[in-house]
Amino acid sequence: MAVSKHVISLLLENESGALSRVAGLFSMRGYNIESLTVAPTNDPTLSRTTLVTSGDDRTIEQITKQLNKLVDVVRLVDLTETSHVAYELMMIKVRAAGPQREEVKRLADIYKGKVVDVTESTFIIELTGNSEKLDSFVKTVGDEQILEVVRSGATGIARGERGLKV
Repeated sequence: MAVSKHVISLLLENESGALSRVAGLFSMRGYNIESLTVAPTNDPTLSRTTLVTSGDDRTIEQITKQLNKLVDVVRLVDLTETSHVAYELMMIKVRAAGPQREEVKRLADIYKGKVVDVTESTFIIELTGNSEKLDSFVKTVGDEQILEVVRSGATGIARGERGLKV
């Protein structure tokens, strides 16, 4: 069976230990979480969790069934099964001294990035987009120029009227 990446969005009770139980489920069953983002929603009793994992259809079905059994999970949707938007935030610190400065700024502009900090020898650039876009920027800049990379992991939302609501 083919292994594919899935973006799963959850509404969780916003209480102590809820996220730990989700992570524990993955750990106990040997599943990998590729990225995980969590934040409160407009309802302070709920948190929105977006996790990215990979697996074949059977594995993803097992993951969603097990997540739905957790008492803290209010609702769950596999965004990969519908039209959706999933973006990440990346901040990348790069060398930018002398003649490199203009080239690094040009690359940031091409990728619609924003320079958020400047020193005599570095830039910190903020980029948002899908993981392929961010990976492409990292590759284009090159390892020798990169000092540090921080990525948020994916956050996603279904397109159109469909949504993750209680």
